[in-house]
Amino acid sequence: MTQATFPRRRDGAYEFRTRLARGLALASLVVALSGCALAPPAARLADAAPPAWSAPVPHAGSRAELVDWWRRFDDPLLASLIDAAQANNPTLEQAAQRIVEARAQARAAGAAGWPTLDARAGSTRGNTLLIAAGNPATATRHDATLDAAWELDLFGAARNQADAARARARGAEAQWHDARVSLAAEVADAYVGLRSCEAQLEIDEAQAKSLERTDALTRQKVEAGFEAPANGALARASAAEARARALAQRAECDVAVQRLAMLTTRPEASLREALPSRRARLPAPEALFEVPSVPAHVLAQRPDLAAAQREVVAAAADVGVAEADRYPRLRLTGSIGRSALRIGGDTLRASTWSIGPSLLAPIFDAGRRVAAVDAARARLAAAQALWHERALAAVREVEEALVRLDAAQQRLDDARLAVQGYETFLAAANTQWEVGAGSLLDLEQARRNAQGARAALVQTQREQVVGWLALYKAIGGGWQADERAPAASAAHDVRGVSPRASREGPR
Repeated sequence: MTQATFPRRRDGAYEFRTRLARGLALASLVVALSGCALAPPAARLADAAPPAWSAPVPHAGSRAELVDWWRRFDDPLLASLIDAAQANNPTLEQAAQRIVEARAQARAAGAAGWPTLDARAGSTRGNTLLIAAGNPATATRHDATLDAAWELDLFGAARNQADAARARARGAEAQWHDARVSLAAEVADAYVGLRSCEAQLEIDEAQAKSLERTDALTRQKVEAGFEAPANGALARASAAEARARALAQRAECDVAVQRLAMLTTRPEASLREALPSRRARLPAPEALFEVPSVPAHVLAQRPDLAAAQREVVAAAADVGVAEADRYPRLRLTGSIGRSALRIGGDTLRASTWSIGPSLLAPIFDAGRRVAAVDAARARLAAAQALWHERALAAVREVEEALVRLDAAQQRLDDARLAVQGYETFLAAANTQWEVGAGSLLDLEQARRNAQGARAALVQTQREQVVGWLALYKAIGGGWQADERAPAASAAHDVRGVSPRASREGPR
């Protein structure tokens, strides 16, 4: 006879033990899977620096650190104006606040991988129906609970999000340094433009005075019959043209002062009081000095390249986040609390608790998550291409700055010789005309040649200084990879930055 076998009755304790065993097994699986987080693709950046620079590097003077760049110039006012710009310019203020935002986002991303604990409390009062009595009664309910939740980072989503946020925070710091370098170069360029404008204005004003004297002498000769009336008209026209040119140049200088006041946020009246001490004198290095780190480390000394590189790292981490979103997500939740219900003069109290995991596994999303991974990989490739493009641009900027600086330095002696020769010839032509041995046309031609030579000398001097400024900016202005941006706690830290800060970073 066959004996029938009936399933054993499962009581509540058995069910509880079974669920507990399953929960422990699932927790063990979670621990095992935690080490299998998806790693983002490596961000590979090719070195775009050439093996050697084709243009000669400035040399023959004392070595100077880039952080002391402005001290090497013979104009203390330039350094003070750069200090003023970096203390108050709103461009740096905006960059500093972007650092604050990026650091806050990094802290928020880092906290996403930790458990959360929330407290809830509530009280309600209203009518309820008593089943036994069949009459409505007023009930008051009080609840207080602690809720805990933790989403386990099985596949590295939280970790990659934190890595991306930290990389972007460091990128924001590098962008602040890049803004500081660009602002210093812009202020210096505006200052050099103002001084060269003043030098050209002196030339134009001297030319106008000289032509006014020539005009007066020509009128006397015309009245005495020693010059033709046409020469008198020529002299008047030349004097009027020179006066108009001087007035136009003066207006350009006024515009340059206003631009400098805007960049430095310094009152224009105060700025004009400080400018006359070095009127029409272009700032220049006390001696030609070498920039020893250009050939080997130019790409490592540019904060804009560092910012682009941080964005590549962040984009690589974003790929890991998108990949992790394709896999299951495990969340552990728990809650403990106390409840009290007062109804009909009686109070019922109870303790509550709950704990358990929940698993979310994507099954069908019409390709949305795969498309998000493809998009993240495309952003990574774009960030790498952008870094490479900026690296090539950095190499080009350094080469151009070196070429122009070297060319300006070689032309400077010839420009001075040209001024000396044309001024000597102009003095001789003027003497001959005054004694009646020369023509007014020859004198005007000699005057134009001398004026052109003086203007060319001023332009060459400006090109030399601008070459130094371009080189300063092209090689990162002395920024170092370990130099930190100001503390995010207060914007006042930004206002106290000096362009001559030490390698430890701005104070």
